[in-house]
Amino acid sequence: MALTGRVALVALFGVAVVAVLLPSWTGVLAVAAVIAMGVGADLLLAGRVRGLTFERTGATAVRLGEPAEVTLSVHNTGTRRLRGVLRDAWPPGAGPIADRHPIDVPPAGHRTVATRLLPTRRGDRRAHRVTVRAVGPLGLAARQGAHEVPWTVRVLPPFPSRRHLPARLERLRELDGRRAVMVRGAGTEFDSLRGYVIGDDVRSIDWRATARASEVVVRTWRPERDRHVLLVLDTGRTSAGRVGDAPRLDAAMDAALLLAALASRAGDRVDLIAYDRRLRTAVSGAAAGEVLSAMVNAMAPLEPELVESDAGGMVAEILRRARRRSLVVLLTGLDAAALEPGLLPLLPSLTHRHRLVLAAVSDPRVTEMATGRGDVSAVYEAAAAERALGDRRRMAALLAARGVEVVDAVPSELAPALADRYLALKAAGRL
Repeated sequence: MALTGRVALVALFGVAVVAVLLPSWTGVLAVAAVIAMGVGADLLLAGRVRGLTFERTGATAVRLGEPAEVTLSVHNTGTRRLRGVLRDAWPPGAGPIADRHPIDVPPAGHRTVATRLLPTRRGDRRAHRVTVRAVGPLGLAARQGAHEVPWTVRVLPPFPSRRHLPARLERLRELDGRRAVMVRGAGTEFDSLRGYVIGDDVRSIDWRATARASEVVVRTWRPERDRHVLLVLDTGRTSAGRVGDAPRLDAAMDAALLLAALASRAGDRVDLIAYDRRLRTAVSGAAAGEVLSAMVNAMAPLEPELVESDAGGMVAEILRRARRRSLVVLLTGLDAAALEPGLLPLLPSLTHRHRLVLAAVSDPRVTEMATGRGDVSAVYEAAAAERALGDRRRMAALLAARGVEVVDAVPSELAPALADRYLALKAAGRL
């Protein structure tokens, strides 16, 4: 049961009546009795809330930041008309724009209401409950009841870097020989012979063909295809650090999606794992046309874990899944405190068998702090920032000396930078 604002207005009017006409306990009891009878009549004549049935339709998946709509059909199986308010409750992360709807459902009839969502967080957002308040004809009181009507909307990663995909695909087509530009230098898939021009790598000269021809002849190579690319998301504590208004994990996901879209178009097989102290999710063996959809759905519910990642377990999982030589792209932090005792001693087992690229998200705020000189506080901040940047440069150099390709960039630049490194490796035949 619920009382409406009309009860307060009627009670206020009753106080005036008692004060003017019946200034006694008898008058008070008379007004109270009238209000009680009105409330009782409303409760008796209001539509039955428990007699409602519900059915949901609408969006089941949406990208973060994009609107979605979920429709709720209300069926009145009772014999009385139901007038009132319906609340379709969702968690805050689902971003309900308007979750309260007026309803008027005749006996044996139905009505449809739509709740618009604008999600603010990734993951599975589940409807909480539907609460209906059926108001009586006098508008003094209402019956109220809650119903569980399950529905889940999966909020997918936003993938803002997809705007960089057309330019990278154009470069890929050039590498693939579909335009006039051909790859010069090292490679593994022979394409054709042509005459030597200044700038060609002398290692590409085909001496036997040159001996038979009247000019120096070089081999041209197609970019390598059908390679295995394994994307590894580190979901440990370093991925939880926020850069701007989003955790580092979100920027890593965006970079992984752009690289997956590019590599699948290049004819490479792309797999994904997410790992901290255990395997969180995996995408393996998806067809080229389905890999992006599979990865987006697998990434959607991932959240950073506030634990130190198990580097040994991660490396073991990588070696178990990548049996032949692969391009392993590890999206993690460039934090010396985590890498030196964890990943660094295990690098030989990875770099001996695979080409390893480590991609890390840097914080532009740290670079900005390093230039501060305004006051004493700014100078101390600049010293701390410069030390942090020095540690990152030292760690990047240490990794490069061990054969690791390092991509260190701010969130908005990480995805295109990683895609460019992939294209460079493919063009050089180093995958």
